[in-house]
Amino acid sequence: MPTPIRVLVVDDEPIALAAHADYVRRLDGFVVVAEANGMGAALAAFNDPAVPSIQLVLLDMNLTDGHGLDLLRRIHGLGLVPDVIAITAVREVHVVRSAIALGITAYLIKPFTFAAFRDKLENYRSFHNVLADRSQTSQDAIDRAMSQLRPSGKLTLPKGMLPETLGVVVDWLRTQDHAASATEAAAGLAMSRVTARRYLDHLVETGTASKAPRHGSPGRPELEYSWSHAPRRP
Repeated sequence: MPTPIRVLVVDDEPIALAAHADYVRRLDGFVVVAEANGMGAALAAFNDPAVPSIQLVLLDMNLTDGHGLDLLRRIHGLGLVPDVIAITAVREVHVVRSAIALGITAYLIKPFTFAAFRDKLENYRSFHNVLADRSQTSQDAIDRAMSQLRPSGKLTLPKGMLPETLGVVVDWLRTQDHAASATEAAAGLAMSRVTARRYLDHLVETGTASKAPRHGSPGRPELEYSWSHAPRRP
């Protein structure tokens, strides 16, 4: 059995960091050797003799103490070339192009399902295993390795959910100054409360939003949702 791929997870949003590390632990063939909440912590992990050699970095682009692209340059400056999968909400083409130029293996845009995450990492694992333990390779092996990085089919959301609607909910939630209930989301998005809550719960499941009881509300406690950086109501 191949040795598990050693993974560093980097994300400055605590909920996303914990969720992505948990996702990795649910997959065969991977082991999380470190978690970092920013560029400084990630560089410290690479320099920590107690952390096994890192083979794969799951990297958010927007970090509180720097940018993912700058972190990649710093890592390369250390003479290290781990594989990198970008896991980020950043969609700007110039960032994507720069990330590709710096050698990222794959790019996964938030929010996403666990199935999408699993497919990216399983494709990467196949790519890694084809080229593992080789000092030289062949054209056929290179072609097979590269083909593993291509998605095998269209990734889908849970049944009944539409990517266009999910994008609208994401854009709305990210712009809120305070955490919002499903009722408030439904009113703001002109959709039913049931639909709004389903999409909001999906964002919580994928680690891009959080939910908690709204304290101080009369009657039955109502849940409120917030983007990971959105402040809570006082």
